Amino acid sequence: MSFISDEFVSKYDNQTPPWGFGGMGEVVFLRTYSRKKDNGDNETWPETIQRVINGAIEIGAPYTQAEAESLFDHMFNLRCSMSGRALWQLGTPLVQQLNGASLNNCYFVNIEKVEDFEFLFDMLMLGGGVGFSVERAKIHELPKVKSVSITHEKTHDADIIVPDSRNGWSRLLHSVLKSYFETGKSFTYSTALIREFGAPLKTFGGTASGPGALIDGVEDICSVMDARVGKKLRSIDVLDICNIIGRVVVSGSSRRSAQIAIGDPDDIIFLRAKNWGSGNVPAWRANSNNSIYADSYEEILPELWKGYDGSGEPYGLLNRKLARQYGRLGERKADNSIEGYNPCAEIALGDGESCNLATIFLPNIESMKQMMEISRLLYLTQKSITRLEYPYEKTTKIVNKNARLGQSVTGILQCSPDQLSWLSPTYEYLRDLDEQFSKENDLPVSVRLTTVQPSGTLALLPGVTPGVHPAYARHYIRRVRFRSTDPLVDACRRRGYKIQFDRGLDGREDRSSYVVEFPCESPEGSTLAKEMTAVEQMEWVKKMQTEWADNAVSVTVYYRMEELDSIREWLSKNYDKGLKSVSFLLHSDHNFPLAPYEECTEEEYEKMLSKIDFDVPLVQTAVLEDVDFGECAGGACPIK
Repeated sequence: MSFISDEFVSKYDNQTPPWGFGGMGEVVFLRTYSRKKDNGDNETWPETIQRVINGAIEIGAPYTQAEAESLFDHMFNLRCSMSGRALWQLGTPLVQQLNGASLNNCYFVNIEKVEDFEFLFDMLMLGGGVGFSVERAKIHELPKVKSVSITHEKTHDADIIVPDSRNGWSRLLHSVLKSYFETGKSFTYSTALIREFGAPLKTFGGTASGPGALIDGVEDICSVMDARVGKKLRSIDVLDICNIIGRVVVSGSSRRSAQIAIGDPDDIIFLRAKNWGSGNVPAWRANSNNSIYADSYEEILPELWKGYDGSGEPYGLLNRKLARQYGRLGERKADNSIEGYNPCAEIALGDGESCNLATIFLPNIESMKQMMEISRLLYLTQKSITRLEYPYEKTTKIVNKNARLGQSVTGILQCSPDQLSWLSPTYEYLRDLDEQFSKENDLPVSVRLTTVQPSGTLALLPGVTPGVHPAYARHYIRRVRFRSTDPLVDACRRRGYKIQFDRGLDGREDRSSYVVEFPCESPEGSTLAKEMTAVEQMEWVKKMQTEWADNAVSVTVYYRMEELDSIREWLSKNYDKGLKSVSFLLHSDHNFPLAPYEECTEEEYEKMLSKIDFDVPLVQTAVLEDVDFGECAGGACPIK
C-alpha cells in the first residue's frame, strides 16, 4: 500500500505554504483543520496532508507512491484540496465508525415521515448541512396531529431518561413526533444524564449546549404541534420544526447547522416566513436559507420579490427541471433521481443523498496539464468515497448507485483568460476518465462530476475569491465568530483586533459568542462586487454552468435596489435555460447585524492594520475547535 512517509514529509518542514490574506489562511487552517496529535501538539500543514492522503488510501483510493507524493505537493502549495470535511476527518478512527457520513458535508431529505425529521437532526449533529423540502406534495404524507402532553421532569424516574449521546437526543425527537403523529400517548422525560453547557465535544469539535437547548427545543416543537391538533402540518409548521431542530444543534456551542428549506413557488405563507420587518417572525427561522422550486420563470409570483426590498430575506430560485434534464448547459444528461439541493445549492440531490466535494484553486494552477493531473488525483479519492456506507440505508443506496461527485473550482473571478480556457477541456478529460475508470473497476459511471461551490472557508487558505463570486471589496472587514469561552478571543484582543459580542437578527446581544474583525485586502487583479452588476454576475453563473459545472453553480448575487427590474428582465429571458440555482443578497443595507463582510476604505484598512501587533502569539494559545466564519449570510456554506 502506498503511503506518505515521515521522511517525505520532513522535506517540507522548512517550506512556507503560500497562505492567503497576509497569513489569515494559516489561522484558518489551524483553527479549522489542524487536529491535536497524541503528544498534545497540533498538526502542521504537512502533517495534516500526510494524514489525509494516507487516510484516502485506507478507504481505497488507488494511488501509486508517485501519485500520492504528487498530490501532497499540490495540496501543500495550495493548488487543490479535498473537501473541508475530508481535511478534518480522513485518517481518523471516526471514518471507520461513521464511514461516508464522516467525510461528506451536506445532504438533502424530503420531509414525508417522522424518520425524515430524525435524518435531518442526525446529520446536523454530525456536523453536516441539510436541505429539506416543505413542498405540499411531500409534507401531505404526514398524518394529522394528535393531542398529547409531553413534559420535562428533573427526576430519574421519568418515562424516558435521555442518554447523553447523539442517538439519545434523536430518539427523544422520535418519541415526541411519534406521539403527535401516531400513538397519541403522552409521556414525561428527563435530561438528568446530559452533560452541562461547555463540556467539550470530541467527535466534530465544539462544546456541549447543555440540556437547556434540548428542553427548549422540545417545548417549542410541541407548541408548533399543539397549534395544529386535528389538522395536518402546513409548510410553515414543518419549516419551524426543522429550524427549531437546527437551533437545538447549535445553541450555546460552536457547532454548525446549515439548512436550506425549499417550497412551492405559490406557497404564500412560506414566502412570507422570513419577513423580518413584520415584527412577528420567530428568531429560529434564521436557521435556514429559503428557496422555491420554480421550473420556469412564469412560476415566480410577485410575492417573492417583496422580500428583496430589505424588509426580509430574499428567497433563492431553484430550477429542478433543468437540473434533472441537463449536465452542463446544452448537454442533455438525465438524472431523474434529483429531488432537491444541498444548503448552498451547488449540488442537486436525491432523497437522502450526500455531497462529495473537492476543490481546485484555479488562480494557483500553472498549466492545463497540471490542472488535468490534479483533477485526476482528486477524483480517485472522491470516487472511493462513493463506495462507503452511511448510517441511513437510503443514503447508502443512492450514493452507491449515483456515484455523484462535485469537483469544484474556486477563485474564478481573479483568473487569467488562459486559466479559464482550461475549464472545458478538463471537464471533458474528467468525464472520459470516469467512464474508463468505472468500466475497468466495475463501478457505476458518476451521474454528475463537477460543480462550483461557494468555498467560503477553504478559499481563505490560499486567499482566493470564493467560487464564482467577485471579491467583496478591495478592502473590507472580515468578521469571524468564536465561542465566548475560546481562549483565542483574549489572544486576538491582545493582538489588537476589534472584538465584540455577537448580535442576533433581532438585534439582541448574544453573549455566548464573540465576533472578531479582521482587516482584509483582496488579491491584486480581483474583480470587485461593486464593479459588477447583478446581471453580469448571473452571466458568469451561466458561463460556468456551460463550461464546467454539470451539477450546479452556487452563487449569491449581490444586488442594489435599483437593479431589480434588470434582474427580472434577465431572468425572464434566461432562467428556463440558463440557471439551475441562484440566490440574492443586498450589497449593503441587508439587515444582517455584524455581517461577515463589510467594505471599508483603504485608510480604514490601514488604520485597523496598524493596531495589530503580529508579534503577539495568536493561534498557539487557543484550544483548537470549530469556528464560525458566518458565510451562510453571504451565501457561502459554513460546513468545513
